[in-house]
Amino acid sequence: MQELADLIAPGLKVLFCGINPGLVSAETGHHFARPGNRFWPALHQAGFTPRQFRPDEQAELLTLGLGITNVVDRPSAKADELSKAEFAAGGENLVKKVLTFQPDWLAVVGVTAYRDAFGERKAAMGRQERTIGRTQVWILPNPSGLNAHYTLPKLAAAYAELHVAAY
Repeated sequence: MQELADLIAPGLKVLFCGINPGLVSAETGHHFARPGNRFWPALHQAGFTPRQFRPDEQAELLTLGLGITNVVDRPSAKADELSKAEFAAGGENLVKKVLTFQPDWLAVVGVTAYRDAFGERKAAMGRQERTIGRTQVWILPNPSGLNAHYTLPKLAAAYAELHVAAY
């Protein structure tokens, strides 16, 4: 199982940050690749993309000023397989990436992952007070099909709030 390469470049408008690669993503080399993951439809419905991209079209995001990384690089079947130490180390690594590439926004998809990575137990969805250098931080709901609390319309609405703030 290989690590999934970041989709990142200097000066992005938004750097989306997943929890960690799923097994399908690690196998295919494409972020949010598991069938049923709602990242791609939510991204489109929120106004970030002109059409719904497939995971294998992820490189086109860079032309739109969008990128993707993860808190933890290690692939797993479920995020609950990751340790607190992996999240803490991932948070430190994420700060380094953000300071290097300086996106306008870092959007972490998963409030629990954000809390574990940054030690902010009371963090809630939406815009955060924290900044990383000049980068503003936003927490979005996780688009995994396992997050059944958020339907696709609710996900798209949450992502659209970031779109409005970013543009």
